[in-house]
Amino acid sequence: MRHPYDALTPDRVIDCVESVGVRSDLRLLALNSYENRVYQVGLEEAEPCIVKFYREARWSDEQILEEHAFALELVEQDISVVAPESIDGKTLHHAQGQRFTIFKRRGGYPPELDNLDHLYRLGQTLGRIHRIGSTNSFAYRNELNIDVIATDSRAYLAQSFVPRDLLPAYESVAKECDDTIRVSLNDLSTSDFHRIHGDCHVGNILWRDDTPHFVDLDDCISGPAIQDIWMFLNGERHQREQQLSEFVEGYNEFHDFDARQLKWIEALRTLRIMHHAYWLARRWDDPAFPKAFPWFGQERFWSEHVLQLREQLAAMAESPLRLL
Repeated sequence: MRHPYDALTPDRVIDCVESVGVRSDLRLLALNSYENRVYQVGLEEAEPCIVKFYREARWSDEQILEEHAFALELVEQDISVVAPESIDGKTLHHAQGQRFTIFKRRGGYPPELDNLDHLYRLGQTLGRIHRIGSTNSFAYRNELNIDVIATDSRAYLAQSFVPRDLLPAYESVAKECDDTIRVSLNDLSTSDFHRIHGDCHVGNILWRDDTPHFVDLDDCISGPAIQDIWMFLNGERHQREQQLSEFVEGYNEFHDFDARQLKWIEALRTLRIMHHAYWLARRWDDPAFPKAFPWFGQERFWSEHVLQLREQLAAMAESPLRLL
């Protein structure tokens, strides 16, 4: 069975780029991206550009353009976000049956989360992003949805992917996680939902010149601010509380941090763990996924996944982190 990306040959990538008036020197480098296909394309008499080809049917044009508009709004406010290039007034292009966007190439390295100065500066920048994100709402982008992430994901995985021997254990712990998540997030309301990055891990941040540059708003959603914050916290509890306090000190310079949301961290972490397995399963017909994640279909992965969910049940039962 052919996959839609099978048609995205090197020649077609070049043809798409040149269809919008950008002249390539035919140098092409595929970058590590699975949800979309992303390439570095060499240009004549210019720095190479980055071209993202969107996965078929994942987002509507309206959702993609709303992502682009959010990124450009942030750039207009002098926030370090890698936004799409506008060519002839357009940021989303169609050619050869593909939808794609062109970005400037940016260099950098991931921030160091054990560096308190990096955390402080991350807090400042994300505080500015959230301040602007709270001034308007998305019309087309998704909202954080517990039903899709927790309930639908465990039903889909149990039906088609979890090994039969582990199915009872998986169904039991996944349902208990689902129930506990709902209790933990029972006071989460639409008033807590604002425009956020949505996938705010260190792989989506380039550190350069003492500044974090945020990239890849492909998963921007309406959700609580803490969803963009908890992934910066790691290590033992006292380390996470120190990291959190340093981050929030920078954050509060530009946007008020809602400490009430601290109690949602482990529930949101559990949702992400469940969603990651669901994402891999839903993409398994894409040949890039079995090659990149061969362990997903192995029983060991599912044994470790069940254990990880059990550990999250214990984590959700603990008291929330404190600001020092």
